[in-house]
Amino acid sequence: MGRITARRRVARYTVGERISVRDDHLAVEEPLEIRIGGSPLTMTMRTPGDDVELATGFLLSEGIVTSAEQVRAAMHCAPDGEENTYNVLDVTLDPVRAAVAADLTRAFTTTSACGLCGKSSIDAIRATSAFDLSNDDTVVDAEFIATLPVRLRGGQSAFEKTGGLHAAALFDAATGELLVLREDVGRHNAVDKVIGWALSAGRVARSGLVLMVSGRASFELAQKAFMAGIPLLAAVSAPSSLAVEMAEDVGLGLVGFVRDNRMVVYAGAERVTNESAAQQRAVKARTA
Repeated sequence: MGRITARRRVARYTVGERISVRDDHLAVEEPLEIRIGGSPLTMTMRTPGDDVELATGFLLSEGIVTSAEQVRAAMHCAPDGEENTYNVLDVTLDPVRAAVAADLTRAFTTTSACGLCGKSSIDAIRATSAFDLSNDDTVVDAEFIATLPVRLRGGQSAFEKTGGLHAAALFDAATGELLVLREDVGRHNAVDKVIGWALSAGRVARSGLVLMVSGRASFELAQKAFMAGIPLLAAVSAPSSLAVEMAEDVGLGLVGFVRDNRMVVYAGAERVTNESAAQQRAVKARTA
């Protein structure tokens, strides 16, 4: 796992039984400073790995970039004479987007617990997306959505060792293919890594994408889906009220409590059908 997990000696207690001392695995958490053209932009606590995806996904979700071509380069760096800890990433943007980043007045300080810490106001975080979800006609079957938690958990190799990582994944609703899965101590970081992958792979604002997350669906995660042009967000746990309000406003499908063949559709019910794939094919055949 490299720097994703760390091994520590721990004592396991069971009431009334002997103490057991053994090795345990922990999820690694380290700071990542994202710089634009050498100037600090934000600091986030993350699980090392896929840092370029994390940074570009963050830049997309904040409206600083809208395409992969606007990101010229990205490299880990270290102060002169110091060891490179790979905890500082310097991103080079095209001149126009670099100016956008330089003009930002709000603070982007984040932690693994809350990606919104440091925002100047609640109004400042309702960003305007470059993508219009009203033009996306994606409809997904509930039967397909119900399979996603198991498939997400099946791809969480680091979680199996530590039990301490969030996960996010992108699925193609048309083919059922798992396109990308990322893990991180921060749920918003895991989503940024997935979005960063989508940016580099040319999948941003493509119809038929479903974002599945392992925890709750906060406002920030809904906003990130919106900013990346993803039409449907599904979560194992509950959404927040603000996430539901925003999803309704922008046309984002929002599904929570996806467990045991059940789910709750909080917004965008027109994006979720309860017909089986076989039923849908039969209807298409009759209307063809």
